[in-house]
Amino acid sequence: MDASDSLIATLPHARRLALAYAPADARVRMLALLALDVRLAGIVRNSHEPMLAQLRLAWWREQLQQDGSAWPTGEPLLAALRSWGGGHAALAVLADGWEGMAGAAPLAPAVFDRLAEARAAGFAALADGDAEGRRMGRNWALVDIAARLSHPEERAGVLDLAREADWRGASLPRALRPLAVLHGLSRRALHRGGNLDRIGPGDLLAALRIGLIGR
Repeated sequence: MDASDSLIATLPHARRLALAYAPADARVRMLALLALDVRLAGIVRNSHEPMLAQLRLAWWREQLQQDGSAWPTGEPLLAALRSWGGGHAALAVLADGWEGMAGAAPLAPAVFDRLAEARAAGFAALADGDAEGRRMGRNWALVDIAARLSHPEERAGVLDLAREADWRGASLPRALRPLAVLHGLSRRALHRGGNLDRIGPGDLLAALRIGLIGR
């Protein structure tokens, strides 16, 4: 298993499926973005003390704010982030967004909205600040967050935010084709109130259509 395969293995099912539609010239950058998001989420989920999560997130924030030449070797995720060619500094906002999740439940909807905005900013950065990519990235992020919350009050608040969002499709830059797939899958999941990663035959057909034509 090479470094890319090891990162792909960390991705939830929907994100693996979406990554398959990334153009070759953007695939590693998209993989790095998705894998970074998963890594930061894991820090929050697996840290029993908020302070420990904050320290680990601070380490990633510091790395993302540094030049890639200063990074330690042997970390596949940092190696993949070098594909951003110095643009990885825009991803430091992800650490900020995930840090808000380290608080005690129930968290306010605004905390989840900030996280969704931070995740959306990562997609926008991949395509020179594309506004539609930011909007659709936020939509996906809200549905994904809601699917992973066990606290009923938190989940209800995030679902309300998702239902209030603008779910129009849009033509995105080819670098964001995986996001178009995630957005379509998220819209389907929101309508059925289900888990984004429970992918049925209809979801596979929708992903294929969006992956081929873009919307």
